[in-house]
Amino acid sequence: MLVLSIFFTTTVKILFTLGAILFVILFLVITKIISSKYENKPQKWFFIIGYIIKFAIVAASIGFILWLWDDNFVSHFIVLYDNIIVTIESSFFKIIATVLIIFVTLFLLKLIKVTISNVGKKPGSVYRRRRTLAKLTLSILNYLLWIIAIIIVLAIWGVNIGPALAGLGILGLVIGLGAQKFINDLISGLFIIFEQHYDVGDIIESNGFKGEVIDIGLKTTRIKNWKGEVKILANGAVSDVINYSKNPSLAIVDFGIAYAEDVEKTITILKKELPKFSNSYPEIIEDPEILGVIELADSSVNIRIIARTLTNQHFNIERQLRAFVKAMLDKHGIEIPFPQVVVHEANDKPKKRTPTPVKAQTIKSPVTTKPKQIVRKKVSESPKPKNTLKKTTTSSKKK
Repeated sequence: MLVLSIFFTTTVKILFTLGAILFVILFLVITKIISSKYENKPQKWFFIIGYIIKFAIVAASIGFILWLWDDNFVSHFIVLYDNIIVTIESSFFKIIATVLIIFVTLFLLKLIKVTISNVGKKPGSVYRRRRTLAKLTLSILNYLLWIIAIIIVLAIWGVNIGPALAGLGILGLVIGLGAQKFINDLISGLFIIFEQHYDVGDIIESNGFKGEVIDIGLKTTRIKNWKGEVKILANGAVSDVINYSKNPSLAIVDFGIAYAEDVEKTITILKKELPKFSNSYPEIIEDPEILGVIELADSSVNIRIIARTLTNQHFNIERQLRAFVKAMLDKHGIEIPFPQVVVHEANDKPKKRTPTPVKAQTIKSPVTTKPKQIVRKKVSESPKPKNTLKKTTTSSKKK
């Protein structure tokens, strides 16, 4: 009986344990489904309350299972608490120093970030250059301050940092020998930044990808094109770079007029009207210039207009300038031709030639009264001359 009671008691404990585990799993699944429904509308208080409830349910389930199996978990917590208190009392000054160092490091990083960001945001002729150097400086100082803080904390806790630094140096040498491509990227990044191949905000084209430089690091460069696609290039792989932001952009517009129109009149009208167009767009840094006739095409006389604009602003100016030229030409009645094809159709058709039939010839024979007939034929046979044969037979009978 004692064995049976022990068996039933153990079975009940196992069942309750499985039930508690299943309850926790079910609760986590339900909360996951609920949180996924509200994923598009995140609210901080909702997620905070959810995490608190999850922690309470899991902790209560663990405590219930420990109580069910007669485990005195309270004593474990008491022992753990005592150990924590003893550790804190014995290392109170070390803990205070560690917290102080971390606080000072975070404060310095925040101060440096604010200072460098304000310097990089000031407008000017070297605005992109300042942004690039600001990002690079912030990245270097971030790593440097954290490395120094970790070394100081290790020294406070009694760790001999001399062998550690020597070991880090040897480890860095081994990694450097095995990661030559990484070192190549770092060196290339330094040359790109200090030789000013391009800066953050420049429009460049490299390896067939054109876009704006949004970030330059010591190892990689990030470029975003006009569709929002971001390409990450290793600095060592950046080659044949075209920088479109070094000089002002050039807007080029070609249009055609009919051959019957006066070219000089058209150019005079556009020279008079184009200053009005440039006053409406501050992106234009020089007034549009008419270069003249550039091509005598099949259906038109083509004329070219150019205008210097701010960096990468020429696309919009070209579109607006084409619309302006079209409106001016329509206003003054100047024809803009389009390709035409003239087809000539012949009215006189050639007459068909019909073959002339060959006449039949008759030869009289001295022996017989019936004449012999010889007919010459061409490709198409001619009809038999029946009337001629009848007349010939009659005349032979009379003789």
